[in-house]
Amino acid sequence: MERRDFLKALAGVSVAAACPLGSRARAARCAPDRQAALKKGADQKVYLAGVKAGASDEELKVAVRQAALAATDFSWLSRGDTVFVKPAVNSSNPYPATTCPAALAAMVELLKDKGAGRVICGDMSGVEHVRFTREGISGSSRRLMESCGIAGAALAAGAELHFFEEQGWDAFHEEAPAEGSHWKHGLMMPDILREVQHIVLMPRCGSHVLAGSTLGMKAAVGYWRHDTRLEYHRDAATFHQKTAEGNTVESLRTKQRLVVTCGHKVLATFGPDEGYVMEPQNGLVIASESIVAHDMVSLAWLLENRRLMPDSEKGSFMDTSPFVAWIGNRMVVTWLGGLGQGILSDGFAKQPADSVWDDPVLARAYELFGGVPGVVLETANAAVDDGLKKRLEEMTALPS
Repeated sequence: MERRDFLKALAGVSVAAACPLGSRARAARCAPDRQAALKKGADQKVYLAGVKAGASDEELKVAVRQAALAATDFSWLSRGDTVFVKPAVNSSNPYPATTCPAALAAMVELLKDKGAGRVICGDMSGVEHVRFTREGISGSSRRLMESCGIAGAALAAGAELHFFEEQGWDAFHEEAPAEGSHWKHGLMMPDILREVQHIVLMPRCGSHVLAGSTLGMKAAVGYWRHDTRLEYHRDAATFHQKTAEGNTVESLRTKQRLVVTCGHKVLATFGPDEGYVMEPQNGLVIASESIVAHDMVSLAWLLENRRLMPDSEKGSFMDTSPFVAWIGNRMVVTWLGGLGQGILSDGFAKQPADSVWDDPVLARAYELFGGVPGVVLETANAAVDDGLKKRLEEMTALPS
């Protein structure tokens, strides 16, 4: 039984049963109080390229190139270097449940144009689709990437494919997160990251039934071996903090150069695999060298799309209930570690964010990455709506 089917079966449980676990109003803490306590960090530029609804793949590719070229000068890339491009391939579902294939192809082509030697595209999908232990594998990230269109787009653009579970249990190494982390053990990262000089991250902009949102920092889960994913979900009291901390390991801290999200479609509810898809009239590609600044803008874009979506799609029990998230996380722990681990795991407290100031992943990231970046929004083409840019600036500006 897949996650959504299982959670649907729980929807008959009364909403009242979820009350002891918290409420949306309580989980989304007072944003002004949080803002007052935040430390200001260095300014970071985030570039927006506009994409009109119904854009062709070629138009999307142009917008991705415009955003990426504005966000970085590629001075970090020497001729012949190997680049790992990390999409988000949680399932076989099409974009925006997974990364946009046309956007990924555009990035591979751009890297090749800039002199990259090997460009490698890879991921390991969600545990509801791929189970990976020392003894064997059930499911296939390769088949999922083929089904959602990313594999074909990557190959056609000149990339190689790489799937972490296919390399075996011992093709991982341990990396330590930042000092003071909530992780009890080091994170088991794929060995392929030792062979590359650079990483380009290409997440999606979407909702997540457990995490609240699935943006750049959440995409790091795709790297982790399943014993690391077990600790992540089992010790759920610090789930959100560990999401941010997972981005401080050496491979990502020293090699990740650019984060690019194609957000002309947004998975606005539930997630990570299913939900209401918004395709706004004025879509965006979001690019930055800073993953924290990128995620601030990406979350603001998700919240803007939630605001604009039809009222009939808002506030469903499955999407907002802390009880559903609590049960859902125990189910994931059981998949990863068996029934005993599921029973003994921490209770999961869903913390939906109503702003970039009450998102728990970003709150921890502000501590880890030198404070709240001063987001400087710039346009990479003339198709960005001025009113939208102003709203995003207001949503990501820390009051002085």
